[in-house]
Parts: sequence; C-alpha cells; structure tokens
Amino acid sequence: MRAENLTAGYGDQMVLDNIMLTIPDQGLTFLSGPSGVGKTTLLRVLAGLLKPRSGRVELPGRPVMLFQEDWLFPRLSALGQVEAVLPKSRRGEALRWLELAELADDRDKPPGELSGGMARRLALARALAVEGEVWLLDEPFAGVDQERAFRILSRLKELNRPMILTGHDPAIGAGCDRIIRL
Repeated sequence: MRAENLTAGYGDQMVLDNIMLTIPDQGLTFLSGPSGVGKTTLLRVLAGLLKPRSGRVELPGRPVMLFQEDWLFPRLSALGQVEAVLPKSRRGEALRWLELAELADDRDKPPGELSGGMARRLALARALAVEGEVWLLDEPFAGVDQERAFRILSRLKELNRPMILTGHDPAIGAGCDRIIRL
C-alpha cells in the first residue's frame, strides 16, 4: 500500500500535504497522531471516498472502511446487522464475527439496547464480515474497555488480513505490527 505526494483536504482547508507513505500489504498498521492531524482523511482517501487534490494511492485490492460513526440499522438485531452485509451463501458466518467482537450473547439485541462500546464492536464485526482486500478501521476501539480491546486486537491479528487502524491509545498501537505517526 502506498501514498505518493498525497495532498488532500476539505474546501480551503488542507489536511494532508505531500504525504509519502508505504505500508506492508499484511498485518496491522496503527496510524497515530493528535486529533485533526489527518488520520481519518487519509483513510477516506485510501478508501476512495475522498478524491485527493494531488498524488496517487495504491492498494492491494478493494478496501472496506469502518467509519468513526457506527451507522447501525435501528431495527435489526446484532445478528441481523452482520447478516445484512453478507451474501446469502455466507450468512451462516455472522455469528463468527459477533463472537470475534464478544457480542454472541447479545445477538438478538437491537442497537438501542447496546452500550456505546457494544455498538462500536458491532460496527467492527459488521465491517470485518464484508469481503475485501484491505480493512480501514477508523478508531475501532473507541468506547471499548482496554482489556476487551486487546483481546479483540489479538483476534484481528489472527485473521492475517491487511488492516490500517487509527486511534489515540498508544497501548493499542503497541499491540499492532507497526505504528505510523502522522
């Protein structure tokens, strides 16, 4: 994964200016830095959701993005949330993703019955279930207690998928394969 001479922003506001970045196509990469430095903007450019003003991006395939907002379907159960993003032939895998996010016991609950951390984990489980080649996870552990986040992070490593995570917790970053500071 590469970004070369990447410049991006919103309106007149420049957020990324001539970024050069190479990330291995495997493992967990943690993007760290203070709020407003451009972590989310970089993920949006990598996902193809924001067109850069200049530069280019190379990814190993189709990206899947987990946004900072959970965007859960209000009337679907936790299990239904994950099943909704799976093709019919793979819907039997939904429980696996809930187990990874430690939500199997809450499979029948709608989002309104979940805490903020539980909703975040559900959004993560749903994103992981989507087919793709690289996962862009914007603050996947926001609102999740650190002990649980470490367990889930360990499971993410076992998936052996290329993932880029953002966040503010240096301990989570230390649990990833590499850290890139913006």
